[in-house]
Amino acid sequence: MTEPASSITEGAGSASVPDPTSRASRLRIGPFELSSPVVLAPMAGVTNVAFRTLCRELELARTGTVSGLYVCEMVTARALVERHPVTMHMTTFGPDENPRSMQLYTVDPRYTYEAAKMIIEENLADHIDMNFGCPVPKVTRKGGGSAIPYKRTLFRKIVAAAVRATEGTDVPVTVKFRIGIDDEHHTHLDAGRIAADEGAKAVALHARTASQRYSGLADWDEIARLKEQVTDIPVLGNGDIFEPADAVAMMQRTGCDGVVIGRGCLGRPWLFAELAAELNGLPAPAAPTLGEVAAIIVRHGELLADHHGEDKGMREIRKHVAWYLRGFPAGSDLRQRLSLVNTLAELRDLVATLPAEAPFPDDGHGPRGRQGSPAKVALPDGWLDDPDEDVVPAGAEVMHSGG
Repeated sequence: MTEPASSITEGAGSASVPDPTSRASRLRIGPFELSSPVVLAPMAGVTNVAFRTLCRELELARTGTVSGLYVCEMVTARALVERHPVTMHMTTFGPDENPRSMQLYTVDPRYTYEAAKMIIEENLADHIDMNFGCPVPKVTRKGGGSAIPYKRTLFRKIVAAAVRATEGTDVPVTVKFRIGIDDEHHTHLDAGRIAADEGAKAVALHARTASQRYSGLADWDEIARLKEQVTDIPVLGNGDIFEPADAVAMMQRTGCDGVVIGRGCLGRPWLFAELAAELNGLPAPAAPTLGEVAAIIVRHGELLADHHGEDKGMREIRKHVAWYLRGFPAGSDLRQRLSLVNTLAELRDLVATLPAEAPFPDDGHGPRGRQGSPAKVALPDGWLDDPDEDVVPAGAEVMHSGG
């Protein structure tokens, strides 16, 4: 493997390995040059405009700039084309978001093309990502999510449709996928080569199989293998990055051009500021005290109320509060009351009772959210019989939770 060297990843034509601790470490995806090679992974019900705004505000406050790429939660291509009201609401961006990044869940080249064309014609986003990583049984059982890359011809047609719809524009298409269905059916090397061949501007690998779901350890060595195979566009790594040092370690070990952050930022939206500082050789921002976390919780609640309305916004903040308070001395009674919060005023009053001077806890790091256990991947009957079959799976155009 090539030793890390300070460079700017220029997209096409650059196979050099960036030095993740160099101030010159940048990531280019199409026309967009990011001064920090960090991407927020879309997570359903999490990475809406409220959470993205909060992450950006915290990065700006702590580092003086917004340097990474913050991707909208996933929307279904067909639902977008059909203008489903919930889907259209999910595509909301803040007035200062740049670039605006939207991820599509898709199984059908036709709807992929129509959705991408709609995004272009109506100026809905500046970047299109496509997710083929979802391991959820209700999705894979119908042939969607992480089942799709096994069908190489269908996968190729889907990627090609999105790229064709964006031809002549500055909107890049990128693709995210897993190692494969299980240990016997790896697809990531083919998927990476196909995506690059069809004009994708970057690929991202969640270094787990679908059968692992979110359990066990991500296999970073497979990111390195993908990077060795795909040399003309950036390769991003995803999986088990919970601290800035993890991002440095992944980039040094695999040679990947950037990192994608999912569960590590749940309850820690300031993580992007820490990552940007680490990867650009800047002083690390101080870990927040509980009082500072309380203020962040309130700000998150305000942003959610702005986006969803106060009633739904407070229902949404409840799960985040549990992530925010991990390891802090909050007490079971207060945690219970916060898990039932109904109004912004109540949220403000409750967090005001937290011990503000409590330092960030040693056990406040690490994974949050779903982990689950490995399991056999549910697939349509005969799905593994012919990898070159290009029939669109019936009924697979459903909303899902990412990957």
